[in-house]
Amino acid sequence: MNQTSPLAAEAHAPLRLTSLAHGGGCGCKLAPAVLQQLLAGHPAAGPYSPLLVGTETGDDAAVWQIDENTCVVATTDFFMPVVDDPHDFGRIAATNAISDVYAMGGRPIMALAILGMPLDKLPLEITREILKGGASICAEAGIPVAGGHSIDAPEPIYGLAVIGLLKPSNLRRNSGARSGDALILTKALGVGIYSAAFKKGELSAAAYDEMIASTTLLNRVGADLAGDADVRAITDVTGFGILGHGLEMARGSGVTLKLRLSDLPLLSQAERLAQEGRVTGASHRNWASYGEGAVLPAGLPDWQRHLLTDPQTSGGLLVSCAAERAEAVLAQIREAGYPAARIIGAVEAGPAQVVID
Repeated sequence: MNQTSPLAAEAHAPLRLTSLAHGGGCGCKLAPAVLQQLLAGHPAAGPYSPLLVGTETGDDAAVWQIDENTCVVATTDFFMPVVDDPHDFGRIAATNAISDVYAMGGRPIMALAILGMPLDKLPLEITREILKGGASICAEAGIPVAGGHSIDAPEPIYGLAVIGLLKPSNLRRNSGARSGDALILTKALGVGIYSAAFKKGELSAAAYDEMIASTTLLNRVGADLAGDADVRAITDVTGFGILGHGLEMARGSGVTLKLRLSDLPLLSQAERLAQEGRVTGASHRNWASYGEGAVLPAGLPDWQRHLLTDPQTSGGLLVSCAAERAEAVLAQIREAGYPAARIIGAVEAGPAQVVID
């Protein structure tokens, strides 16, 4: 009987895109504490009065006012593979990048591709599929990929720079939450946990499909919500997790965010995988960076804390809106195609922190 040697089998094994990168998705982001050190002393907007949003509150994109009716929204986002399928990787990265424009209340108008590939390790066809995946999401958003830049890099990197437009009155920052507001999250949490399981070959096909469906769902509802005066603040939940991005909203707005742990929407296998230890290194780095700004229930198990610090690649929007409109806003979000959306807490007067009930 002929047998294939282990070396021959390895030689014919399909290339795993994630094996070429030391991290993946929004879990690649620099830890919040490192980012704060890098931006310390960074010049503020200063004399640039048209710059409505810069780096002051860690918001999702920069906003420059052109005239009384028009603002330009500009952002860039890129990362290493979170999945092995190149087309899926391109779709996820593009969805994630475009989200920043929607989170500010804008609508994208065009994108530029950012590409770094280890040309000596990857067939050109894989790179083409990544680009095709990204272009397909841009087409879904109704925008062209109008150009870009590429380099030969040691690890695969892909993303977009995205330009959008908005009316000044529709600008929504992460710093507009008010005491008494309700908090809504539009997508389920657990993407980082799923990606950790995927890299170990322990994510089911059904769970993979669930992850792809979530991470390739455009956050276009943000642009619609921005036209509602009762929607006060919006941010997208990505690499710092719900706890980190909630803390950015709390600090920017000068309020306390109270989140109900039992109301947080989760991907169907997230709790079980977290209990089994399928968490990312970024989850640990996140807690080390901002844990002092959180108040957790006494005795909260580590696996539940990891649900709060789990880095979300192409996550949902965290929305602060007038409490009396919360159910109507939630219904609007669900009708727009976000069935996992939930009211997850409230905004209260108090120190800039996140309290978990």
